[in-house]
Amino acid sequence: LSILLILLGPAHTSRSPDCGGILTPSGLRYLAEVSKPHAESVLRKDLMAPPAPDPSPTSPSSRSQITSIKVDKFSLTLIPDTGMRLNIEVDLGITSGPSTTKEMRLSILADLHVEMNPEGNLELVTSDCKPTLEEVQSTEEMDRSAPHKSSGSDVDKQINVEKICLEVSKLLLLPNERLMSLAAPFPITPNCQVQYLPLAAPMYSEQGIIISLQTTFQVAGTAIPLPVSPVPFSMPEPAHSSPSHLILALSEHFYTSLFSALEQSGALNVSLLSSLTTATLAERITQQLGSLFQEDLPVVLQAVSRSSPHVVLEEDKAIVELFLTAQIGTRSSLFQSFLSVNVDVTARLHFSVVDTRMIISVAAIEDIDLSLATSDVGPILAALLKELFLPTIREEVPAQINAVLRQGVFLPHIASFTYTDVNITIHKDYVLIPCNLQLEARNR
Repeated sequence: LSILLILLGPAHTSRSPDCGGILTPSGLRYLAEVSKPHAESVLRKDLMAPPAPDPSPTSPSSRSQITSIKVDKFSLTLIPDTGMRLNIEVDLGITSGPSTTKEMRLSILADLHVEMNPEGNLELVTSDCKPTLEEVQSTEEMDRSAPHKSSGSDVDKQINVEKICLEVSKLLLLPNERLMSLAAPFPITPNCQVQYLPLAAPMYSEQGIIISLQTTFQVAGTAIPLPVSPVPFSMPEPAHSSPSHLILALSEHFYTSLFSALEQSGALNVSLLSSLTTATLAERITQQLGSLFQEDLPVVLQAVSRSSPHVVLEEDKAIVELFLTAQIGTRSSLFQSFLSVNVDVTARLHFSVVDTRMIISVAAIEDIDLSLATSDVGPILAALLKELFLPTIREEVPAQINAVLRQGVFLPHIASFTYTDVNITIHKDYVLIPCNLQLEARNR
């Protein structure tokens, strides 16, 4: 048993959230708003379908038929510590012959919550459902003394309120296929992907529905190990109700993991073409350098990471620290290195959001530390190398990293919805992103 616990221990402790989101009461109201026409369409399809053949001798002209459906009310409200309450009121127009028209009201009150299924996906389930059907208005041209029991029973059979309760979650524009899309892998670069995995069923508070997520990264289809978060991350809950539909939070560890994944995928390896040549270097450094090359060749820096990048978040400020080793040499048919230097870059990051992607860019380099990888070269040469190569590094490193990140990193989201009215604030240890949901037009 002790061996088993040792084996299970690291796997368990590694499952900790590094980002998450809060769907606010405003967000629930928006989901209800965009679900209303969807619910009407689903009910029309289910309730106005041609009835099954009736073996009874009742004539077809006396059978009830639903001729119109209109969703009058559709609301989603939050129940703290429990889930959500769905309230639907549907006006039905029913005829049982050329001379009889009824208006009936179908009311559905259902309690919903989100569970995590055995496959690790979030699933919307119904915990309680109470349907009622009552007549609102009746206009009859036939004899009012005639019995109408058969018409009422026909309506009850055709509506089948119990079946509606079994599938009431389908009336929302959030079927479980969309919830599953939250955990889909999203591309960052051609060989690097990000995936957000829910760690547990959501929690329900007065501020909204809180979802905790753990980020995993894949390089060439294989999940990669990432630095362990020194501090457990918990979703920061606002002190008061937010007007935004959704509040996303991404931890400092999320960004460090992102840059570490890019580093492991090779995306942060850069090749810098300087304005120098072997002849100009020979003039400045040593004449012996010129004798190594028969022709005057451009000087190239090929930089690779020598350790994992690190991101630091402070109030209104995000910094990435890159630790590179640059081989200085020439490239004709093959790269030939003649000097190795360590380059430590501290750069300011800028964040923005387009649709469901966060665009991360290196806004400016704040500091560059260049040191010789070999100790047998004196400080005079070290100072000269800084003078010669810092301008190239300062200009080219941000440009090449921004080229890698220009497509953006997909944020946690579900299919068919994008983010609008985004407001990004950087805090110590996390980035907060309040935004509104927008259903894509083609899915309305």
